[in-house]
Amino acid sequence: MVGLDPVVADALRSRLAEVADAAVLRIIEEVPSYAGAWSGRMGEVIRNAVQLALGGFLTLATRQDAEAPKAPAIEGAYQLGRGEARAGRTVEALLSAYRIGARASWREMADVAVDAGVDSGQLARFAELVFAYIDELSAASVAGHTDELESTGRVRQRNLERLARALLTGAPADAVNAAAERADWEPPGALTAIVLPESQVSHALTALDQRTLQPTEDIPGLPDGHACLLVPGAGSATARRTLLQALRGTEAVVGPSTPWLEASGSYRRALRCSVLGLDGLVDSDEHLAALVLSADGDARADLRARVLAPLADLRPSTAEKLTDTLRSWLLHHGRRDAVAEELFVHAQTVRYRVGQLREVYGDRLEDPAFVLDATLALA
Repeated sequence: MVGLDPVVADALRSRLAEVADAAVLRIIEEVPSYAGAWSGRMGEVIRNAVQLALGGFLTLATRQDAEAPKAPAIEGAYQLGRGEARAGRTVEALLSAYRIGARASWREMADVAVDAGVDSGQLARFAELVFAYIDELSAASVAGHTDELESTGRVRQRNLERLARALLTGAPADAVNAAAERADWEPPGALTAIVLPESQVSHALTALDQRTLQPTEDIPGLPDGHACLLVPGAGSATARRTLLQALRGTEAVVGPSTPWLEASGSYRRALRCSVLGLDGLVDSDEHLAALVLSADGDARADLRARVLAPLADLRPSTAEKLTDTLRSWLLHHGRRDAVAEELFVHAQTVRYRVGQLREVYGDRLEDPAFVLDATLALA
């Protein structure tokens, strides 16, 4: 160190409060992020930090050995950086404060040093050490600022992931609300679940609302290699069209828009739709009938077997033709020409086959309950 004369050091130390005040006032004047800070608690924090840093430097400057301890000052600067990050100030504002504070402090300290009889050579060396010391402190503060942001970001990301999991698993409303508060996430009116391949998540996220949630933990029912996103909004027809437009080029399955606390319902719908074997971008709202019919495969198979039981004794080829005719006749409400067109047969052939069906089923073809069962079974 410079080995500063103790008399000069004492003179500087006696003026530390004034030096700190001058530095803080200049910081507040020149760095917009610190405007108004002087009158509040932050002004006192900054003033104390400046005074402690300069006091620590004076202690070091009076030492003759080059290895004077700096750890306490460096640690203090590191913690200051973390505190500034928590206060929401940028690293640019922090570095500006250091730069302006160092310049203001040096002017005050130089005046005191000159008045105390420091010669020009020693003053130049003193200046070098002051600014080198400030550089070390500012570097420590930047490290603290960066670490705090990274730590805060990781914590918030974990909280967002836990919130997404709570929503998808249908956790109680009070638990979900608490998770949203911990994640500092403002709930939207509605959420829409999307199931898509993991390889397409990054592409999708670039086009979706920034508040979109993505759970990374294992989610019940999610197929291997797939991810789920919870997208705010899409409650109106226009918003849904916009969402689907944003997902063009993906193989996403889009669930219905639901109130945000009921997002698990949207997820379950998207999952069910994802196993229908549909290609490309799939809007679950366009496949509601298929979803209903596939809700319980075993029950539908039993229903189909019961409906077709009267055809069991016929030749397989005849049973197949009559099954196709019965299905078309039900779906076209008995319109013979429409049935003929669908089956690529003559209308007289349709008449003949319907006659065979009436022989087999009798009055049941006019029974609304049977018509419903047959429609569901054969649709």
